[in-house]
Amino acid sequence: MTIWVALLGAESTGKSQLSNELAAHLQSLGLRAVAIPETLRSWCQSAGRAPHPHEQLAIAREHERLVDAAAADADVVIADTTALMVAIYAGMLFEDGDLYRFAIERQRRYHATLVTGLDLPWVPDGLQRDATQPREEVDTLVRSLLQRAGIGYQVVYGQGSQRLQGAIAALRPLGLLPAAPQPQADTGKPWAWNCDKCSDPACEHRLFTRLVKQR
Repeated sequence: MTIWVALLGAESTGKSQLSNELAAHLQSLGLRAVAIPETLRSWCQSAGRAPHPHEQLAIAREHERLVDAAAADADVVIADTTALMVAIYAGMLFEDGDLYRFAIERQRRYHATLVTGLDLPWVPDGLQRDATQPREEVDTLVRSLLQRAGIGYQVVYGQGSQRLQGAIAALRPLGLLPAAPQPQADTGKPWAWNCDKCSDPACEHRLFTRLVKQR
């Protein structure tokens, strides 16, 4: 069975780098792992503009088609964003809309959804969408839509190799990787990768920073 992993998150939060590093790590373990780059990004770069509303669904479908095609010959497919991010950037989040319904249906198929945190500095890449929606707003939308749809996710933080290690830890429950002991907080309780009490990124970042200092 092919394992599907989705990386979601706001702009400039390390999704592309993490997808490639994660695929390389899994390959080093003998798994056929492939990272699928973001179709929306390549479309914007090719067209030199953001897509019009009537173009969004086709972009989302093409991205998920590439995921399907890769899954035919891979043990693990890592999607650098999914159709859900297309819907978010398009602003098409009404439940009776074709793009939103398609995005949620596809997101449910992923075995793991990782959300990249806001602890990396923002670097503009020249795409028009960067200026339209601040990262905090996009981050909030991603989390709220996943929660509303009942789709579980884990947030990944860290600089450099720490981000990769966070993603690896999140994937261990899927049985892809050997088990490892979880870091312990002051209370002795296991470290939870995302808080089930709130979706405040600042709150999670403080938790992450405190745990790193304890190591």
